[in-house]
Amino acid sequence: MDEEKRSIEQRSTSGSISPPLVTPEEEKRLVRKIDWHILPITCLLYLCAYLDRSNLGNARLQGLPQETLNGDPTGILYNWVNSAFYFSYILCQVPATISSKLFPPTYWMAATAIGWGICSTLSASAFNFGGLMCSRIGLGVFEAGFGPVIPLYFSFFYTRAELGLRMGYWFGFAAVAGAFGGLIAFGIQQINYGPPLKTSGGSGGESDWRILFLVEGIPAILLGVVTLFVLPNRPESTKFFTKREREIALERGARGTKADIGAVVNKAHIFAAFADWRIYAGGVIYFGLNCALASISAFLPTIITTFGYTNALAQVLTVPPYAVAAIVLCSAAYFTDRFQTRGLVIASSCFLATIGYLIVSVVPTNPHARYFAVFCITSGTYTSIGIVIAWFAHNLGSESKRATGIPMFMAIGQCGSILGTHLYPTTDAPRYITGFATTCALNALGGVLAVVLYMSYKRDNARREGSHGRHDPDAPVDTSVLADKVSVVGTMAM
Repeated sequence: MDEEKRSIEQRSTSGSISPPLVTPEEEKRLVRKIDWHILPITCLLYLCAYLDRSNLGNARLQGLPQETLNGDPTGILYNWVNSAFYFSYILCQVPATISSKLFPPTYWMAATAIGWGICSTLSASAFNFGGLMCSRIGLGVFEAGFGPVIPLYFSFFYTRAELGLRMGYWFGFAAVAGAFGGLIAFGIQQINYGPPLKTSGGSGGESDWRILFLVEGIPAILLGVVTLFVLPNRPESTKFFTKREREIALERGARGTKADIGAVVNKAHIFAAFADWRIYAGGVIYFGLNCALASISAFLPTIITTFGYTNALAQVLTVPPYAVAAIVLCSAAYFTDRFQTRGLVIASSCFLATIGYLIVSVVPTNPHARYFAVFCITSGTYTSIGIVIAWFAHNLGSESKRATGIPMFMAIGQCGSILGTHLYPTTDAPRYITGFATTCALNALGGVLAVVLYMSYKRDNARREGSHGRHDPDAPVDTSVLADKVSVVGTMAM
């Protein structure tokens, strides 16, 4: 950490950095090197994080309510266990992300991964409602220091034209986790650990869920240790770059904005984030999307059983919708990077999920149509979330405003996760009209707000170009005072 601070101080005292003459070949080599060192480890970390966050949905069909919640005939206790994660996750996001700027990313990411891995693993030893609540709250605390920090961390290394696709790859592993989670749960259900499960459509043993938490929790601990040795620190201090590569990386980081950099926090930009209406609008979009996402993670296996399938087959049938969602997300992320337009893609994805919820609500007896609707829901939801994160990551002007604004709209959005975990009580089975109708309306609202934000960014870009002419989006602009509100800041991604 001392070495990182010295590097930052040397950079700040040396004045502005003269952009080195960069050939396209040099930059492509550097981007490939950054991808190789950052994407595999961060994507695997998110795979583990999402498996540990969402495995309750699989564990519910493997005896968890029977062993720890006295059967939970109404589903209310399960809903509160599921919600506990989001309470701590929401409360810790903003302070954790701002604090992360003061520590080397390697140490920060490793500590969070080891922490949530321990909490997930210890969930296997829970024997009552209180034990499950404690482990889920701890899981939320540590994951709050990881997920919201990743967009900020990526913005240290990637330009606006590169960020969307990388965020798509990263968040796509949430969908991959859903697919893997179903396969892992199906395999573990064949172990038959504990007394036979006696619920309707149930198979396997009552304690299979304990094996599930161990299998999905321990890898996060091991990966956290690996992170200490393989994840690069900031461009100005990482040991993975040569001197020439560091010069190019720093010049890339100054493109479009040039404000607070390194282990410092600009308090004025923190307050500016709290006063920015667009962050709250993004939070409302994220609220609806996370309401859908949390309910998908927690209830998709249960919902698929209402189509007439057994518990074991329902676990397997969760795999294809998640796999398709990952492909759609990465394709959409490539498109948004290529054409630098995100708002309309987010709106389209929200409306796709809305159509899915409409189908599953109004077609109660056709399992094929309802299963098709699940593909629309997962593809629309995952695509919208992955792109909206990238949308804000480079539109907030400075590191301090990003470190505040990103977790702000994420925290607002995660309140939707709490709602989503309570929308599908057992008493509403098999139609779940309340849950489907609520998430349908929230996705439609998100699509409308995405269009509003798109028009707002488009108007601001036109106003700046009308006043100051077309600005080079890669030229350094001093945003140290006004962040993204400076009058000549580069064109914002729409």
